[in-house]
Amino acid sequence: QVQLVESGGGLVQPGGSLRLSCAASGSIFSINAMGWYRQAPGKQRELVASITSGGSTNYTDSMKGRFTISRDVAKNTVYLQMNSLKPEDTAVYYCFAEGFTTWSRTFGSWGQGTQVTVSS
Repeated sequence: QVQLVESGGGLVQPGGSLRLSCAASGSIFSINAMGWYRQAPGKQRELVASITSGGSTNYTDSMKGRFTISRDVAKNTVYLQMNSLKPEDTAVYYCFAEGFTTWSRTFGSWGQGTQVTVSS
């Protein structure tokens, strides 16, 4: 079992910043990739950004230049720095991780989600 715990969501004014964190724990042997999806009311879940164990990053175009994903491999933690936030960034943000457990099984896990609300 691999658990993900997110933190850092909240209410912020347009143009403001937030930093999300997600820590993975459990029977982890290695993590290949971690990242973030988001889901706004009435919309499908969409990829925000991802980062591999080697540090390669991938962003959805609308987040490029405003969001930065980073990772602390030793702590099995991924971060999402969000700047210049817009009302349309309002959503529940979900962390994900995929890799191998200590039993050499693949895993894919999701966090419980953290609410980000951008409003004046």
